[in-house]
Amino acid sequence: MIQQAFTDVFEKFKVNFYCEAFKRIHARETTLTTAEVFCVEIIYVLNKPTVNEFANFIQVSSPNAAYKVNSLIKKGYIEKIRSQEDKREYHLRVTSKYFRYYNLSQNYVNKVSERIEQRFSKEELKKFEEMMTVICDELMPEMKFPHIDLKAAEREGRFD
Repeated sequence: MIQQAFTDVFEKFKVNFYCEAFKRIHARETTLTTAEVFCVEIIYVLNKPTVNEFANFIQVSSPNAAYKVNSLIKKGYIEKIRSQEDKREYHLRVTSKYFRYYNLSQNYVNKVSERIEQRFSKEELKKFEEMMTVICDELMPEMKFPHIDLKAAEREGRFD
């Protein structure tokens, strides 16, 4: 029962993302391929990875990842930022162009979150948040990546 409910929710979020991505591609609002949309989403979720970290995560060679990264840089969706700790190293960061056009899933997540907050009591919401945190932090160990601070990105003007 839990498995089916979880699958249903996941599928709805996933299909919503795909529909939004294809809408943008077919409306010619983007020069990105579908694979590039996925790559920039992964770079965003990894929160400023190096090219090697990105390559390892998607399990491709470093030259293959560098090719994808260079294409995304040319199109203005990501940028390389020099590491403060090691000046030889660069981190990948999504640009405001990404936030304007490709934060496709966040609007739907926000809408569903608002509906959840309206539908459930404070106690239920607290328990739900606790459960989601456990699921994310403990039950999905294969998907460890840094927390994304949307409020900080907003303060930095990344959504403009």
